[in-house]
Amino acid sequence: MRWEPDRSAPALPYVQPTSFWLAASRGAQDRCPSCGVGHVFDGYLRVAPACSHCGAPLGSLRADDAPPYFTIFIAGHVLIPIVLWVERVWMPPMWLHMLLWLPLFSVVCIAMLRPIKGATLGWMMRLGMTGAEGGAEPLPPETTPPKTYAPGTHG
Repeated sequence: MRWEPDRSAPALPYVQPTSFWLAASRGAQDRCPSCGVGHVFDGYLRVAPACSHCGAPLGSLRADDAPPYFTIFIAGHVLIPIVLWVERVWMPPMWLHMLLWLPLFSVVCIAMLRPIKGATLGWMMRLGMTGAEGGAEPLPPETTPPKTYAPGTHG
């Protein structure tokens, strides 16, 4: 008898979204990618530990550096051609470029970061990620001990 690996997918602790576009659009709108009712974020970028409606474990999903990368990539591809066009047509002095483009890039990136992070979390849920891909089960958010620092330490 020949050994065959078990290729069945493990049961997910939430209902997987039906499509990539549905999951990403729900996440971008600060809605749970799984049910579309609960919120993804507790703060500006802090992910809620779980969906308040369906209980999907949103806090265990780790988007890490993907949302800032996508944000900078999209903002750069939209705004850099405009910067180059303005330079070619009017040739303003460098101080005027800095006065105009640095705040504009900052505002655009800050405005895009939250929807892109939500869409990334939705994409991750659609792919079936649970936050335990590294082998260890993540701690539930309520059992994580609070950080305490002794006086005089920098931590």
